Amino acid sequence: MRLVCAVAGAALCACNLAGFAEANVPCSETVSAPLQSRAVLIIDSQPAGLQIVGTDQEAIHVSCTAADQENAQRVHLHFTSAPDGGRLSIGGTHLRHGNNNLEVRIEVPRRTNLRVRMFAGEVRVEEIKGDKDIDLGAGQITISAIHPLDYRSVEASVSIGEVQARAFGADKGGFFRSFTRKNAKGDYRLYAHVTTGEVDLLGSAGANGEKSKPD
Repeated sequence: MRLVCAVAGAALCACNLAGFAEANVPCSETVSAPLQSRAVLIIDSQPAGLQIVGTDQEAIHVSCTAADQENAQRVHLHFTSAPDGGRLSIGGTHLRHGNNNLEVRIEVPRRTNLRVRMFAGEVRVEEIKGDKDIDLGAGQITISAIHPLDYRSVEASVSIGEVQARAFGADKGGFFRSFTRKNAKGDYRLYAHVTTGEVDLLGSAGANGEKSKPD
């Protein structure tokens, strides 16, 4: 009986672990792991250029390049899955040449909820539906393929710099420090803040932005 229980317990443990994944590899390698549609993905990164792209696969795939092979080995991609999504950390120590021309491409399901934190660099989000919560110290956030009616609330701001919300028809005649919009029928929340830099909200091809007033 004890042996049967032990075997059953081991099998249950294996089943529980089957849905989880963890990877910790240098920038010179890639990360691939299951990620369900509508998952929450948290990204913490050292200064870099992040390109986050929606795909039709229920998986996350991360590839990375750095200034040279030495720095590519020092930068690590650490992904840990969780019941509701996962966390991707990008960082390294004793790096040369500032941000080392670090470029990271992150492919996720088209319906993914994003939370991104980075001190400096560039964040580009393409073809992704879902909540977006992006905070950048210095640099630029660009979110493209936005359908305005999809969003329940939009808040984009900079402390120093500009906000251009072309997707919402708020790009004529200059730039604004902040832009907000509410739509009770929308599904998602969009929050984008840069302390010093720029936020661009771009519509998809053929999608006309609505006339909105800046704050």
